[in-house]
Amino acid sequence: MLTSRVMNTFFLTCAVVGAVILVAQLALSAFGGDHGDASHDGANGHASDGLQLLSARALSAAVAFFGVGALGINALGLPSVLAAVGGVILGGVAMVGVALTMRSLLRLESDGSINIYAAVGAAATVYLPIPGSKAGAGKVTLALQGRTVEYQAVTAEGHALPTGMAVVIVDVHSSDTVEVAPLPSIDGVL
Repeated sequence: MLTSRVMNTFFLTCAVVGAVILVAQLALSAFGGDHGDASHDGANGHASDGLQLLSARALSAAVAFFGVGALGINALGLPSVLAAVGGVILGGVAMVGVALTMRSLLRLESDGSINIYAAVGAAATVYLPIPGSKAGAGKVTLALQGRTVEYQAVTAEGHALPTGMAVVIVDVHSSDTVEVAPLPSIDGVL
């Protein structure tokens, strides 16, 4: 049977190793060096789809809390076997807690990119005059995907479109250029 001193050393080692890994991950996250666990984006979907119990964060939390819990139970004078069982239970709870927390945080992620093709059919306002007949580009602003965005704009119509004119986006020419047409008025007069 292992002595209490050997078990305390083992429990302390687990607590220190787990805590050091958790602190290192926190420091990497704070300074942008952490890109999540390798299982973040897998072939089977996004990490927020399930619990990542075998992630580095969850496992290091389990090891740290196992060590701390077992040390605490052992300090109460209970046998090392009971301390180890209690540590396993506490480590398991910590592992599940970290996995649940990470899943919740990953669900908040968004790629933040705007899909310019979603602008087709949307109303916009001329920001910088647009020369007629695709003779050059002006600029338009519009609300797209909950943001106000600005794109270069051309028009196939013969007339230039002045600043402040209401237009509709009719096509996408590139990742930053749209084609617009004057927005018809309600009574049919432009």
